[in-house]
Amino acid sequence: MMKQVADGVWVRQSEWVWSNSTVVRVDDGVILVDPGIDGADLNALADEIDRLGLLVIAGFSTHLHWDHLLWHERFGDVPRYATAPSAQAVDAVRDRAQAMAEESAEGVPLELIGRLTALPADGGPIPGELIEHEAHAIGHAAVLLADRGVLIAGDMLSDVLIPLLDFRRDGQVDAYEVALDRLGAAAADVDVVIPGHGAVAEGPEVASRLAADRAYIDALRRGVEPDDARLEQEWLAGPHQGNVEQARRSSE
Repeated sequence: MMKQVADGVWVRQSEWVWSNSTVVRVDDGVILVDPGIDGADLNALADEIDRLGLLVIAGFSTHLHWDHLLWHERFGDVPRYATAPSAQAVDAVRDRAQAMAEESAEGVPLELIGRLTALPADGGPIPGELIEHEAHAIGHAAVLLADRGVLIAGDMLSDVLIPLLDFRRDGQVDAYEVALDRLGAAAADVDVVIPGHGAVAEGPEVASRLAADRAYIDALRRGVEPDDARLEQEWLAGPHQGNVEQARRSSE
């Protein structure tokens, strides 16, 4: 079920890699950020929004991996936004996203995957400030709700997944460092960080997430094995194997 984490901000977590759907109240209704994962999750999310008595007026996808491109007809035929680079690239990834959703989730309306348009220069209905970067995926963006003390981080700052770099593109270590600098500046005055996967970070845990990911990227740059590599191997060998491997594949 949805958990309220700040004024007008709710999070619903699915079992699939602890994926977080974020609901943000605005003047005319709510914005959905990265809703997922399977049909049962999407239906349950729609039920909970109905109980709030609010209408979905728009969606936002933080990046182009399949598990962040989902939608359901119950949310309505409303604009679904992304950054301009994501919107420009989405047609090229839609077929693969549909195939991965069909393989990994049940009851997902495949025809609704990735119907995105570029966010207007003025931000349109999406509240707050976008923090754009090129780590993890083309056109990745976080949403800073400074007035509510919340940063919606997309697939960054997770406590269950290591930093996943897109090694098909050059300069990803540099890009990740730039992204962490931007997210760190944005998070300086927030109390809550909502990652795409894992537990919501609150209070001191926000700085801890940033420090852990900085240490991991620094180790990659120095060519040494990151401390988290041991933890990753434990996860891969444990009961979460399928979830973690699917999350890694979703970034491919």
